[in-house]
Amino acid sequence: MTNSVRLTSLAHGGGCGCKIAPAVLQDILAKIPAAAGFPNLLVGTETSDDAAVWRLNDTQALVATTDFFMPVVDDPFDFGRIAATNALSDIYAMGGTPILALAIVGMPIDKLSPDTIGAILAGGASVCATAGIPIAGGHSIDSVEPIYGLVALGLVHPDRVLTNRGGKPGDVLILTKGLGVGVLSAAFKQEKLGSAGYEALITSTTQLNILGRDLASHEGLHAMTDVTGFGLLGHALEMARGADLTAEIWAHAPHLLPEVEALARGGIRTGASVRNWASYGKAIKGIEDLPEWTRDLLCDPQTSGGLLLAVDPSVADEICHQAKSAGFEFTVQVGRLLPGPAVVRVVT
Repeated sequence: MTNSVRLTSLAHGGGCGCKIAPAVLQDILAKIPAAAGFPNLLVGTETSDDAAVWRLNDTQALVATTDFFMPVVDDPFDFGRIAATNALSDIYAMGGTPILALAIVGMPIDKLSPDTIGAILAGGASVCATAGIPIAGGHSIDSVEPIYGLVALGLVHPDRVLTNRGGKPGDVLILTKGLGVGVLSAAFKQEKLGSAGYEALITSTTQLNILGRDLASHEGLHAMTDVTGFGLLGHALEMARGADLTAEIWAHAPHLLPEVEALARGGIRTGASVRNWASYGKAIKGIEDLPEWTRDLLCDPQTSGGLLLAVDPSVADEICHQAKSAGFEFTVQVGRLLPGPAVVRVVT
C-alpha cells in the first residue's frame, strides 16, 4: 500500500491548533476534583502549568507530561519531529531534563501505508535521540485521524522547578521564538505558503527548547512557560493569573517568522486563534485599536513555540544574549509584569 493522500487532509486541525479552547478546557477541569492530600505533588493542575512535578527525594523530582496532535505538515518524518519536539518542550519549560519518552500513536491504517506511519515514528525517534533519550515504549490505535505525540518524563531538582506562577512585579517578559506558526500552518494547508515560510515553519517547530533546562538555575529567572496552543496572550494570561499580577505585552515587540505578516494581512488565520480570543478576550485590555490581523497573531496557536520567561530586569539583557547565543535568534523582550489585576494589558 502506498500513501497517496496529504497527511493534513486527513485531519480537521493540526499541531497545537487542535487544542480544546481555553474557556472550554477550564470548564471541563473545574469539574475534576483537586489532587489534594499528596504532599509530594509539587505541581498539579491548579495553574495550568506545562507538566506535573512529583518529588522523589531531596534532590530529584519527576517531571511528567503528555502531548500529541494531528499533522501540521504533510511530510511524515517532519510531522514526527515536530510532535516530539513539542512534547519535550514541556519538560524543558519546567527547568527539567528529559530521561525517556513513550510514543502515542493513532493512525487511520486504511489510509496510510506502513512506510508512512513508520516515517512518522522515525521522525519522533530522531528528535529524542538528539535530546539524548530513548523512546522506551508506547501505545497505538487505529483512529480516524492521524495522531502522534509522546508521554515525556524528566528530572529536575525540587528547588529548581520553574513554573508559570513565579513572576514578580517589575519582571521583564522575554519570548525566545518568533510568532506565526499557526498562520504558516494554515497557509500551508491552503497551498499558499512560500518556500521561505515553509522553511521557517520547520526550523521553528523542530528547535528543542533546551534553553529552559540550561536556565533553570539562574537566580534571575522567576517564571517560565512555553507558548503553544493558546497563543502569546493566552499563556501570558496564565502567567499573570499564576502570579496575581498584570502582564503588559508590547504589541509590536515579538518577532514574526518569515512571510507571516503578509499572510496575516491577507486574511490567513487559524480557527484556533478565533477560539482563543473568544475564550479569554474579556481578560485582555487595550487591544481595541489594534488591527484584527495583529490581534490574530497575538492569539495565534504556536505549535512547538518559544519559551516565555519572567526575569529580573537586571539580568534581562544577559538572558537575551544567552538565548541568542544558543541559537534562539528571535529572542526579544515583549513586556513586563506589573502590580494590578490578573489580566493582560496590550500596549502599542
